[in-house]
Amino acid sequence: MTLALLMLVTVLAHAQMLDPVKFSSQLKTGNTAEGEIVFTGKIDKGWHVYSTGLGADGPISATFNVNKLDGVELVGRLTPKGHEIKSYDKLFEMTLRYFENSVQFVQKVRFTKPSYTIDAYLEYGACNDQNCLPPTSVDLKKSGKSPAVAAAAKGAPDAAPQTQGQAALQAGGSSAHAAATAAMAPGAADSLARLQADSAAQVTAATAGNLSAADKDALWRPVVKQLQQFGGTGDIANKSVLYIFLMGLVGGLLALVMPCIWPIIPMTVSFFLKRSKDDRKRGVRDAMTYGIAIVVIYLGLGIGVTAVFGPSTLNSLSTNAVFNIFLFLLLVVFAVSFFGWFEIKLPDSWANKVDTKASNTTGLLSIFLMAFTLVLVSFSCTAPIIGLLLVQTVTSGNWLAPAVGMLGFALALAVPFTLFAMFPTLMKKSPKSGAWMTQIKVVLGFVELAFALKFFSVADLAYGWHLLDREVFLSLWIVIFLALGWYLIGWLKFPEDQIGGDLHKPMPVPAIMLGLCSLAFAIYMVPGLWGAPCKAVSAFAPPMNTQDFNLNTKTVEAKYTNYEEGMAAAKAQGKPVLIDFTGFGCVNCRKMEAAVWTDPQVSDKLEKDYVLISLYVDDKTPLPQPMQVEANGQTRTLRTVGDKWSYLQSHKFGANAQPFYVALDNEGNPLTGSFSYKEDVPAYLDFLNKGLDNYAK
Repeated sequence: MTLALLMLVTVLAHAQMLDPVKFSSQLKTGNTAEGEIVFTGKIDKGWHVYSTGLGADGPISATFNVNKLDGVELVGRLTPKGHEIKSYDKLFEMTLRYFENSVQFVQKVRFTKPSYTIDAYLEYGACNDQNCLPPTSVDLKKSGKSPAVAAAAKGAPDAAPQTQGQAALQAGGSSAHAAATAAMAPGAADSLARLQADSAAQVTAATAGNLSAADKDALWRPVVKQLQQFGGTGDIANKSVLYIFLMGLVGGLLALVMPCIWPIIPMTVSFFLKRSKDDRKRGVRDAMTYGIAIVVIYLGLGIGVTAVFGPSTLNSLSTNAVFNIFLFLLLVVFAVSFFGWFEIKLPDSWANKVDTKASNTTGLLSIFLMAFTLVLVSFSCTAPIIGLLLVQTVTSGNWLAPAVGMLGFALALAVPFTLFAMFPTLMKKSPKSGAWMTQIKVVLGFVELAFALKFFSVADLAYGWHLLDREVFLSLWIVIFLALGWYLIGWLKFPEDQIGGDLHKPMPVPAIMLGLCSLAFAIYMVPGLWGAPCKAVSAFAPPMNTQDFNLNTKTVEAKYTNYEEGMAAAKAQGKPVLIDFTGFGCVNCRKMEAAVWTDPQVSDKLEKDYVLISLYVDDKTPLPQPMQVEANGQTRTLRTVGDKWSYLQSHKFGANAQPFYVALDNEGNPLTGSFSYKEDVPAYLDFLNKGLDNYAK
């Protein structure tokens, strides 16, 4: 177990640096004066690369850029090849075009002299459902002879090499201003001119110039190990093993009081007592073996899920649209089953065969087969709970979670059988089965129905159907929890309640109190229909920017878009810094700003307690001079302000996906772990508060 935990921590610690797209470049020439520059990309599952010509208001388009061309000229524009997917995106209010799995970008050229020199690069943008990479470039540097060029060209005077700007215009690349305007959040377009002017001016800003060379070196010093020691705080996959175990334990306790399990306990205990009435120790031993067998069976199911899916698949399932639709339908089926519409049941012949085999077998095998019979007989009650548990653990992305969750479930289910067999007098004090078990089933049906909508929401956002925007989701949850409240109070009845006894019998006081809480929760969500944050459901509801009618127009913008200048200002004010690595074309950055930053408590801390610095990794403002840096053993040229901030993120913090938030002290050291994309206001507040507390120390 310790080794597994260490492996899990190692995987999560290194999960920030992403490399989902692998590009290669080549120059294809033949026996003619024309050739092709071909960029071939392999794209990891779940990621996509945007096509060409998406316009100024879209995400990062693929563009062909030139540093130097001599003896060669461009023919036409950059052409994408592959299966291009078109999907309407509500945030950008446009149809986006992108590629999955693989893509090729081709730029045709014509040789004009016998000798040629090509120094160019492809720039592209890549995203998945949770992260976007900064604009990434693929270089091509070639020089050589073109024997197919006419001999007359040898005597012609050499043409002047094309400048980068001329080549970019010839290749159809967008202007720096157009690229910088991509994906501005609603209501932020009026600040574009200021942001652009700031980015250009801040590169040589006087405030940043006040920092000494030593101070600047300290600010850029890598802090990857310090961040790993703090641990990430924003990854939804980082649920602790203890949390998963407790969730399984609660699921097992709920399954224990289901109508198809609770009545089995007295019969099973009685069987073991009669079987060993002459040997008390044997009875206790058999009962413990029975409990262990239950644990082994369910733990095997959890390990099997982990083995079948594997670590990488578990991580990708959390955002896979088709898988989330399947989970939605599965949980709806479980819910209506608990409501009494039908019963999920395995064939009786299966249980009968196993039971017969157990009766004809002796020793440990017979006890194990009896435990397996319990699993089959109780399937109608345990399947929905096991399903919900596995759904939660599998989509958490934690590869150890299914096994740990099922261990907790099995322990909760097995311990009572063992205890009652060891201490038979406890059976007399245990509650008898009755209508209260049916009520628990129905309540669980409402809970599973509410959870099902969360998974449909993931698929809805992925495909852009706009069927379950935030106000629709909240409306459905309001109806579900109103109905749950009415049921617990006694105003709503189901067919299952007829089995439980008198339909006119009043509900017990605890049920009525829970019903009032459910009604209060439904009323609490009502203001969310007009844009209220509703922090208690922020982790489940779709993002705020999907809401059509939103009266909450408060936005938060950073005062600084230059790292050195913002750090100098924070030092002068005696405040900690919150670095926001973002992008004009980052969809999930806009979601965080709309759903989390607009919360009154969050916005208050960002504006008053922190110096907020937003660094746009796709800012196309040219640097005064290109910078040469070393990255992963290779020399990289930083040409734009966005390149500089992208390098800062990877070099200093060991991350390359946006959004990415990190709190720093005035020397550039992390105050707590980083935070990535997670629309959870309480978690974000906890992240900010930890940073403030550590800064105060």
